[in-house]
Amino acid sequence: MPETGPEWLVEHGIAEQRALLMHGGTVLAAKMRWPGDLPVGAHALAKLVSKPAGRTRGLARLENGTEILLDRIPARATEGSHLPLVITRAAIAERGRFKRAQARVIESENDGGPPPDQTMLLGDTVRRLPTGAWEDLWDAASSGEIAFAGGSLLFSVTSAMTLVDIDGDLSPRELALAAVEPLARSLRQFDLGGSIGIDFPTLSAKADRKAVDAALEAALADWPHERTAMNGFGFVQIVARLEGPSLLHRFATSRVGMAARMALRRAEMVEGPGITLLTVHPALKAKLKAEWLAELERRTGRPTRIETDPGLAIEAAQAQIVPHD
Repeated sequence: MPETGPEWLVEHGIAEQRALLMHGGTVLAAKMRWPGDLPVGAHALAKLVSKPAGRTRGLARLENGTEILLDRIPARATEGSHLPLVITRAAIAERGRFKRAQARVIESENDGGPPPDQTMLLGDTVRRLPTGAWEDLWDAASSGEIAFAGGSLLFSVTSAMTLVDIDGDLSPRELALAAVEPLARSLRQFDLGGSIGIDFPTLSAKADRKAVDAALEAALADWPHERTAMNGFGFVQIVARLEGPSLLHRFATSRVGMAARMALRRAEMVEGPGITLLTVHPALKAKLKAEWLAELERRTGRPTRIETDPGLAIEAAQAQIVPHD
């Protein structure tokens, strides 16, 4: 049989949708969405709640209370009116602050903006993603570290950009070139967008910097972005379309939320008759919403019991089947 090309596999989890672009057994890219996310290109109807006189920018609010920064408000629009919007920048939570989503008003059929990402709708829905694939990616995003032969990539989310530090024991040129492929792979797997700064080893020779630039161009040829050439200090900046929070941003700002959803996934995956015993760090118990647990019981056909263990790490929830009392 002929080999099939890359395919998006989608797992509709509890309070979370997960998607992996798989080719054979290799994860090429990933996406994750939470209920209420407004990715770039999404359409919404919102109430205009603030429009300063003489300005085209203001504040709109969705029916669920979500506030959106609005641009290109028509002069005819008045506070209290409802306007069709297209999201132009996804909301991003950062340490200590929250950046609202940005949108602009749709005034005609030709003003709908970029098409929204359809991966979760058009991908091949599966009950479970390939064994270990999501777990390995989740662990990597949680630690913010990717190891490769001779070095590692260290990811840090800041308010200005996502920073990637390259460290290792190879020579500067060898280390920089060895980092290119795992870096290109990680950008896709973590679903990164926005401004990304990469701190390569300092390369004094212009020929060495050009070699790394060429390697980056080849590795990222099919990934839409803009990129600076490496400067004399080994720094490269990449700017890519920001569709929504990356896996790294989720961990930086909602680690407990990420861990709670993974705990539910582990509980859903265990099989057998009896009771689902889910043991979590105390901080996670408060995060597990009643409707999430009800959905877990509906999916598994088993009652669920939650126990806490302060000795467990936030990310280390444990699920098992125990007999009925």
